Amino acid sequence: MGVNEITMAVAVLLKALALWIAILVLAIINGTLREKALIPAMGAFGGLIASGIALSVCIVLVAFLGAPWYGPLPSSQYWLIGLFWLLLTVLFEFSFGRFVQHKDWEQLVQAYAFKGGNLWPVVLAVTALSPLASRTPKRVGIAMLAPPTHGCGRLRRTISTMNDRFQL
Repeated sequence: MGVNEITMAVAVLLKALALWIAILVLAIINGTLREKALIPAMGAFGGLIASGIALSVCIVLVAFLGAPWYGPLPSSQYWLIGLFWLLLTVLFEFSFGRFVQHKDWEQLVQAYAFKGGNLWPVVLAVTALSPLASRTPKRVGIAMLAPPTHGCGRLRRTISTMNDRFQL
């Protein structure tokens, strides 16, 4: 591995870390809204579900908005970014819960069960898979939505023009 490849790997890692910090900030805002607004308005079950869905959507948005920032990467890199985000998330949750909130291990592990509307395991899956899902191969876009173009030269040219014009 040359110096250029190491530099690129470090750059991707730092970008992934920056995006994860954005997710962390959104998660803290989400948790505050859950405790202050959603649970009082919807009850614990509904508040946890709404919060889990909202956080999952935020994670997907960060992944999709941040994907172009990495530049072209192979799929394996997106898998590694997802695993990196997952590792950071679990480490943060256990560290914060244990050392700041002084929760015991049983309380910490309870967050990883589907109980009482808790969607935390789904949020973790979304965290791990969003970077890969955000990877869009070149020449995707409108062409994916079009029907097969067997013998439809004009339609094929129109789709190609739209892809080129909008850089899809």
